[in-house]
Amino acid sequence: MQKYILTTGPSLGNKIKLNEIHQDNFIYRINGAHGTIDDIRKTIINLKNQIDSVEILIDLPGNKIRTANIDQNGVLLCKDKTFSLNINQFNYKDFYKLLKPEMKVYANDSVFLFIVKEINENEIIFLSKSDGILLNNKGMHVRDLHSNIPFLFEKDKQLIQLCNEFNINYVGASFVRKSQDIQEIKKIINPNTKIISKIETLEAVNNLNDILNEVSFILIDRGDLSTEIGIEKIPRFQNYIIQMANHKGIKVFLATQILKNMEEKPIPTIAEIDDLYNISKSGVFGIQLSEETAVGYYIEECVKILNLMQDEINNEKIVL
Repeated sequence: MQKYILTTGPSLGNKIKLNEIHQDNFIYRINGAHGTIDDIRKTIINLKNQIDSVEILIDLPGNKIRTANIDQNGVLLCKDKTFSLNINQFNYKDFYKLLKPEMKVYANDSVFLFIVKEINENEIIFLSKSDGILLNNKGMHVRDLHSNIPFLFEKDKQLIQLCNEFNINYVGASFVRKSQDIQEIKKIINPNTKIISKIETLEAVNNLNDILNEVSFILIDRGDLSTEIGIEKIPRFQNYIIQMANHKGIKVFLATQILKNMEEKPIPTIAEIDDLYNISKSGVFGIQLSEETAVGYYIEECVKILNLMQDEINNEKIVL
């Protein structure tokens, strides 16, 4: 039976209680990028109060550069117009030191593209190639930059302490680059907590064999990986990573836009169903739903679709 990672948030765990949809193959994900340590502590307690034997995954935010200290209205973006962000509007205060003019920044999982125009000790001026609104806590990705950033930020270390305190089942290691990153986590985490190494950087793909020697689980985050390698390469890289992991007996989770349409609609697209079928047939151990359950309106319907597809694969017969 496949495992399903369901992300908690305003919808799942709050509006929709766990016992309304719970199955034994569910893992409930807390996205450590959102909320304070105290908020996440309360979420853990809330989930444990709803189901005694709940399996929880705390997903570390990792060294992903994110917007910070932006008010709730966000920053208005106009195509081919410049805008600026102060250096304190990022979760990594030295971000500006890593930038150079004309660098490309892929923001909010590549929804937005910015070009760096000017950098100083007070602000960064970007040229937006997109229209929209840039909100707080959104990723700001520059390719080939992660090797110059520490692997664990302070919030990651605090979340690992929470894992130890509550004996959390799984921890998601974000923006892993090499096997030494996993070893760094192992030094400070309870050995009972299973590490899921997320594969979302090109460096991780290049060091995949060594990383697979350190863990029993990986998760392919197609969103962040696509900003690193280009969205057109995702199918090829996804197949390669799954085949490598299957060969070594490592369990694979797959994430990002599995049932994206069902955030706001009660049915998936045919393309999503086709993708889900091929994913499940490829030897993937589990599926992660993110926004679909964290903020989506059709959580029960999402679970039903996952179950229907699993039944279809288990019982399929060739029709002559």
